[in-house]
Amino acid sequence: MVEVREWTRGDTARFFRPPTVDDDKYARGVVALRTGSSAYPGAAVLGVEAAWRAGAGFVRYVGAARVADAVLARRPETVTGADAGRSRVDAWVIGSGTDPTHRGEAESRALREILSGRAAVVIDAGALDLAEGATAPFLVTPHAREFARLQKRLGVSSTEEDRAQAARQMADTLGGTVLLKGARTLIAAPDGTVIAVEAGTGWLATAGTGDVLAGVLGAMLAANPEKPIAEVAAAGAWVHGHAGRIAAGMRDGGAGHPIVAMDVAEALPLAIADVLA
Repeated sequence: MVEVREWTRGDTARFFRPPTVDDDKYARGVVALRTGSSAYPGAAVLGVEAAWRAGAGFVRYVGAARVADAVLARRPETVTGADAGRSRVDAWVIGSGTDPTHRGEAESRALREILSGRAAVVIDAGALDLAEGATAPFLVTPHAREFARLQKRLGVSSTEEDRAQAARQMADTLGGTVLLKGARTLIAAPDGTVIAVEAGTGWLATAGTGDVLAGVLGAMLAANPEKPIAEVAAAGAWVHGHAGRIAAGMRDGGAGHPIVAMDVAEALPLAIADVLA
């Protein structure tokens, strides 16, 4: 039986701090996103919005011009450009809103370059197939169906009903940290650590909230470069869930109400303020 650590609000508080008078935008973390596509431009918009709202000091978007236009229309503070190779990046987010079957060789090369760099990488959705062999520190963020496909791709056969054991096995196989999304999100590290984060609310089960989570995780990794990825990911998942509760009107209990993904992103500052209180 795998030992699972239950993550708490108090644990989360260790990963947030108010900026001081000595901080500049770079001290708060630089996040770059290579996400979205012509079919799903909203994934890039949501991820960028979440990275800003989660406290990043500088956010760069690298992607198609049409998608960049949508990002800038929502968040004009964002820096866009096709070449971020010479720019400082503390963490990357890749894959959200993309389909690997429509990915060209040039895009694959660009993503593999990111995955061979030094900055931490959040690998989401359409980039999960590239995680194997990555040398950068990384975090994969599959939901249940993506996780099953990844198991099949890697030839990881598991008859275990225990999700914690399956996540731990995947982390060991990939050599990176795994965040298996669900009502009870599990984070497993290659060293055997497994952490559980209870979802904020069932109202989070709506399109786009995973893109928001990816942006939060990118901001969190950029701001906490020396801390264990599994713990940073758990803190990001917890604050994302808390933002969902706030957005759904559940801050003081009650059944709540329907939300959309942008509601969750917009509630992130309040969720972080609660953590810092």
